[in-house]
Amino acid sequence: MRRHLVYLSLGSNLGDRRWHLAHAVACLQGLLGELKLSSLYETAPQELIDQPFFLNIAVSGRTELEPQALLEAIMAIESRLGRDRRAAVPKGPRVIDIDLLLFGERIIAEESLQVPHPRMTGRRFVLQPLLELDPTLRHPATGEPLSRCLERLGEQGVYNLGPWDYTLPVSEHDCGRPGRETKI
Repeated sequence: MRRHLVYLSLGSNLGDRRWHLAHAVACLQGLLGELKLSSLYETAPQELIDQPFFLNIAVSGRTELEPQALLEAIMAIESRLGRDRRAAVPKGPRVIDIDLLLFGERIIAEESLQVPHPRMTGRRFVLQPLLELDPTLRHPATGEPLSRCLERLGEQGVYNLGPWDYTLPVSEHDCGRPGRETKI
């Protein structure tokens, strides 16, 4: 079976933000092989600004899942961590947010899934960590280097906190794997 290279953006601005990110990454390890993480970034909220700052990372990895199945698995992780999309304020505070940015070179335009992510080129908090994982990435639809998109953006309140070294005990209840420590 073919393994697809995917890129995700993760963010949290409620509660123990580092723990939420670490927990999400630990769960993603069950979905993605060859997992790579960007540095950790603290970012100002962009659209609904009256809320706490976010912590953000980008993740890449390979999966055998097709796009819709991956999206469903990502949403299950969000739900497991306490995100209730129905009760949430759009663009508001959230325990965890996991966005599928790129799925290989595919362009997907479905009601429930758009890839590449339609707003990623206007968000420094997405592009900066994403390009840290692969500075040669291009937009699948336009062919434009994503680094050029990043150059057009202002600072947007994005601060690189450096490499992320976080250990999280993962129990069977957390991600469906027997208890062990996950070094991230």
